[in-house]
Amino acid sequence: MKIVIAHNRYSSAQPSGENTIVDYEIGALREAGVEVVPFLRSSDEIASLPAHRKAALAVSPIHAAAAQRDLAALIERERPDLLHLHNPYPLLSPSVVRTAHRHGVKVVQTIHNYRHDCVNGLYFRDGHDCTDCHGKRWNAPGVLHSCYRGSRAQSAVMALTLGVHQGTWRTVDRFVALTDAMADYLRGIGIEADRIRVKPNAVADPGPMPLGEGFLFAARLVPEKGVELLLEAWREAKVNVPLRIAGDGPLRPLVERAAEADGVEYLGQLDPAARDAALAASAAVVIPSIWRDILPTSGIEALAAGRALVVTDIGGGPFIAGLDTARPAGHGAAPEPRALAAAFGEVHDLVERYADYARERYEKVFSPEVVLRRLIDIYEEVLAE
Repeated sequence: MKIVIAHNRYSSAQPSGENTIVDYEIGALREAGVEVVPFLRSSDEIASLPAHRKAALAVSPIHAAAAQRDLAALIERERPDLLHLHNPYPLLSPSVVRTAHRHGVKVVQTIHNYRHDCVNGLYFRDGHDCTDCHGKRWNAPGVLHSCYRGSRAQSAVMALTLGVHQGTWRTVDRFVALTDAMADYLRGIGIEADRIRVKPNAVADPGPMPLGEGFLFAARLVPEKGVELLLEAWREAKVNVPLRIAGDGPLRPLVERAAEADGVEYLGQLDPAARDAALAASAAVVIPSIWRDILPTSGIEALAAGRALVVTDIGGGPFIAGLDTARPAGHGAAPEPRALAAAFGEVHDLVERYADYARERYEKVFSPEVVLRRLIDIYEEVLAE
């Protein structure tokens, strides 16, 4: 089996769990004997493009002609069985689906965000949930509110892209939804149920490790990740253990002030090895998202390390923690300070039990063997048709 993996990597200045998952899947597929042909672009390339190529970026989300030529040549040369698309923006564009189909190659896409229906892909604007564009042919509210990169011009391009390619998405042979909630989202934008399969992400197994102490938050320091909520809740929490915060972003000054006054340890932006060390030093991981976060990689990494979870009851956190199962890996709370503070206390008091359940859930749902088998089954099902 030969698979083209197509992905526009997010900027290295904005660490991305999606990039991590794509890299991991490429490695896992190769280890399983699948021949993988990467078709990757990176947003880091944009700064070094010549002037005429930069000018063409204005419309590249719509078509990206250079990428279509490159993909067509790659397909002719490699003769793949299938193309697996992740993020197409801005240097690939959804047109890669049509290019693959013109050459007789079927397409699978993993859905990592809400961008088939939302200009910024988050269903989140100005500090709150927003579905103003849901179900619309043209995402005028997203343009009005400058939802894409804070620019009305760039938002207009993305809105035009989404409108132009509504038909393109309906030709994808299989969608991979990371959770049941994402499968519901796809059905809600008109994708037929028989073209949707649920398969979560996996992360490499570090093996069980001794519990550390305290709580860790490791994510971008942006409003939707719940940084402000986290700090407010921590001030109310009655637990005598450390809270470590790793990451960078526009809310960094807020975290630095908290580190001076509220007993928070700010670790800054960490490389993968340092993040692993911070995880090992902790007993639990907190995911205080205030948006419908799809499937935060930090939560899966916590399960793999046998770390308990504190999550808000929206987005992918409850799915990761298995809050609807008999053996949850942690505790959920409404996204408000008092409830989250109480969850800190609950997990602190029962951290060893939750840690055992965390490792158990990882092995059952998110282990590399389980997830890879599911992905290959999806490929084989599509190819059999």
